[in-house]
Amino acid sequence: MRRELTDIDSLKALAHPLRQRMFTHLNRFGPATSADLATAFDADRGATSYHLRQLERFGFVEEDTERSAGRRRYWRAVPLDLRLPRTAEDPEVTTAAEAIGRQWFEQAQHDLITYLANRESFGAFAEAAMNSFSNTRLTADELAEFGEEYIAFASRWIRDPATAPADARPITVLFNAFPTPS
Repeated sequence: MRRELTDIDSLKALAHPLRQRMFTHLNRFGPATSADLATAFDADRGATSYHLRQLERFGFVEEDTERSAGRRRYWRAVPLDLRLPRTAEDPEVTTAAEAIGRQWFEQAQHDLITYLANRESFGAFAEAAMNSFSNTRLTADELAEFGEEYIAFASRWIRDPATAPADARPITVLFNAFPTPS
């Protein structure tokens, strides 16, 4: 589901670094409890529980009621095509969107550097992986259309970790399309 992040409260909720890491973890690895996330991020369990409730409040995560039992609550990421505003009249919205964009880029950069440093340990996945670089010339309208076509294509391959084949693993997909600085 496409979601334009234009309101400052949602942007601030997602811009928090621990929330961003927890949201990414749930997207990559599937449902987890606040205790699981506290362990994964060396954080206080009460803090992870609070941050999960904030992510839930803004529609980024939801309780996985099929797994939850009693006080043990499992959380899962809501499948979303998140879009940051391209332009915003409110400077606070622009600042929060830029913070999220930087976090996304830094996480992707970290993932790529870590992968390249340990490529031999990925076996068949290293053989299947691809890095590509290209340039083209597009109008602004064509660039917008190109981006939408890419998102539509990538969305066909997004699946819930719980329904993925047993030999599937999280894959980071990077996409940047922007005017080349002179």
